[in-house]
Amino acid sequence: MSDVPIRIKTISEFHSLRGLPKPKHPLISVLNFEDMAKNPVIGQQRLMFDFYMISVKRDMNHKYRYGQQDYDFDEGVLFCMAPHQLLTIMREENAKNPTGWSLLIHPDFLWNTPMATAIKKYEFFDYSVNEALFLSQDEETIIQQITDNIRQEYQTNIDKFSQNIIISQLETLLNYAERFYQRQFLTRHKAHHLFLEKLEILFKNYFESRNLKEQGLPNVQLLSEQFNMSQYYMRSLLKNLTGQTTQQYIHEKLIEKAKEKLSTTELSVSEIAYALGFEHSQSFSKLFKAKTDISPLEFRKSLI
Repeated sequence: MSDVPIRIKTISEFHSLRGLPKPKHPLISVLNFEDMAKNPVIGQQRLMFDFYMISVKRDMNHKYRYGQQDYDFDEGVLFCMAPHQLLTIMREENAKNPTGWSLLIHPDFLWNTPMATAIKKYEFFDYSVNEALFLSQDEETIIQQITDNIRQEYQTNIDKFSQNIIISQLETLLNYAERFYQRQFLTRHKAHHLFLEKLEILFKNYFESRNLKEQGLPNVQLLSEQFNMSQYYMRSLLKNLTGQTTQQYIHEKLIEKAKEKLSTTELSVSEIAYALGFEHSQSFSKLFKAKTDISPLEFRKSLI
């Protein structure tokens, strides 16, 4: 089997792939999974789309994969994909057909509207499938109603007002998705408390490592790989839990450790900088002053 994914450039191509009639509109479509081909591809299928996809999926016993993460859609969840992301589907012989729907939006539909750039602010398009949004019944009903309005508009009322009306509905849908993600961050309090504990342990072990000079500074990619989270999801999660982005959180930990070394050791500023993983002591001093308003030496003198 080839590792080259099937690239689907248009919504019409997607309809054809799934055994559906031609779309009512070439740039936007709402599909019910129950209407798709009854004999889908068995085994692994790798797909890449040139359009946005917003889906609510439930009752699925086949797996989706982003990167190294498998995810079973046994319950109703919402997940969103931006153009050119890779989706791998694993389907077994007796996999049942899913229920739910997908909203497909080609970027050309958003052209020359504020949403063309505004859609990029919604970071959940870059979350992984294993970071999908679990919906309550009430939340799913809200999302469903908005999607039904979009479908009705493009199917029955194509005129000079249609695009603006659909864009407005799409913005409402995305804002609700953003709200529901924020709710999910709050309601998974226990799991997220454990995440912060593990993050503290990771930094402790990192700073105690004998290979810190070779490893260099901790960075966003390192943290996301350690926790198997997309960088965007980790940023959103930390922002919600601590009020800081991932980079700001890393800087805070570096400054905490620097203050500890400045106050408890006689190491020079340069030695502390290299011990923390900085290549140049000037970079360390610049960051320290930016975060504390004083230089490392001024901090040390203030302790005397």
